[in-house]
Amino acid sequence: MAGRFLSLFKPVGRVLPEIKKPERKVSFNEKIFWTALVLVVFLVMTEIPLYGVATGQADNFGALRVIFASNRGTLMELGIGPIVTAGLILQLLVGSSIIQCDMSNPEDRGLFTSASKVFSIVLTGIQAGAYIISGMYGALSGPTILVIFLQLISAGIIVMLMDELVQKGWGLGSGISLFIMAGVAQNILWSTFSPPTGLFVGSLSQLLNGQQTLFDWVFGAAGGVYPSLIGFIATIGVFMVVIYLEGIRVELPMSYAGYKGFRSRYPIKLLYVSNLPVIFASALFANVYFFSQLLWSQLGRPQPGTNLLFQIIGDYSYNATSGSITSVGGLAYLVTAPHSIQNVASDPLRAAAYLGIIVGFCAVFSLIWLEVGGLGPAKVAQQLMDSGMQIPGYRRSGRPIEAILKRYIPVVTVLGGIIVGLVAGLSDFLGVFGSGTGILLSVGIIYQYYELLMRERAAEMFPAFRRILGE
Repeated sequence: MAGRFLSLFKPVGRVLPEIKKPERKVSFNEKIFWTALVLVVFLVMTEIPLYGVATGQADNFGALRVIFASNRGTLMELGIGPIVTAGLILQLLVGSSIIQCDMSNPEDRGLFTSASKVFSIVLTGIQAGAYIISGMYGALSGPTILVIFLQLISAGIIVMLMDELVQKGWGLGSGISLFIMAGVAQNILWSTFSPPTGLFVGSLSQLLNGQQTLFDWVFGAAGGVYPSLIGFIATIGVFMVVIYLEGIRVELPMSYAGYKGFRSRYPIKLLYVSNLPVIFASALFANVYFFSQLLWSQLGRPQPGTNLLFQIIGDYSYNATSGSITSVGGLAYLVTAPHSIQNVASDPLRAAAYLGIIVGFCAVFSLIWLEVGGLGPAKVAQQLMDSGMQIPGYRRSGRPIEAILKRYIPVVTVLGGIIVGLVAGLSDFLGVFGSGTGILLSVGIIYQYYELLMRERAAEMFPAFRRILGE
């Protein structure tokens, strides 16, 4: 039964908008149709400007938007940030047993979904209000504030329902994963081919017209207005490196107790907890940057170096001509990656601090998620025992399996977290398109979709497979 906390959401769940599960078998082609439709709606929303917001304003969160599939000044201003944050908070609370919830119980699972929706809507409202209060949209009148707030709330609910539509069986995979992948792909294509600033159009024309040096075109300018050739090459290279890392694993020999002579292997991937550590770290860094900037704006935008509080949490410089706000010191400055080789060379201490911080946090979050996510040696050993598996040469007991798993899982987890942090940090230093974190997430999502498509296709062609796949 659900704990007392989740039971509070039972009355609210009856009035929340909901997508019903399909009562019939949805064909593979139909799932492709609904997935494509959701993707098209998302991409359209990223291009529809918010009514009442002036266009052409500086984007102070550009590099952070890729991870949350958001776009400045559009209906997707907040992107999937509130939904992801709400889900992560609840999963951490459930995984640490602060909130009691049995995910195998349909009633508990339904209450968990209702709680996630409520948290998503509340966080959407909080973040929308913070954006308006911070002055991101300039001076606004009362009616305009209300209109912008309602637009952001409505867009957040639509995104939430589209994710639910895909997850409940009408589409393939997860809407959140789909939006992240689409946002990263869009960013890479835009950085490469867009007329104003793309590498092979805007930046190249600047080079040919003598308005940019060959060095800046290859290595990137310190201002970071245009992408660099090194960034383009690094983007391809990082994709290949991450694909290679996804395939590295340790395979433990296993046998089935009920079928003598039948052997199998249990794989422990190098990226054991996947890309979750870098998602946690990026979400934490984004919130530090956003809320420190919000506080700085509300306290009169003091000049850099004049306020001790902001020298600690994040000092900013305001350019009245362009309306841009730049981090110049404090914690917010250290957790923001320098996105070109030139920027790294101009402030190597900041680059080293950022790399150390992201690697450290990824390693710590990997260990936290190991227990919270139910991926620890004890739980995995119990799952293997319940499925009738054992290690050849050992008696059928959870203890020898757990002892052997303890040799590998903690080490692989920390090593995987460190590698993910290094890849994300170094990729950003090289100025990759779509950010290092975005590429890490995209490769993982593409892998998931590939496996899902093959599974769905096999189940469509051979219906008997559905029983084996548990569908």
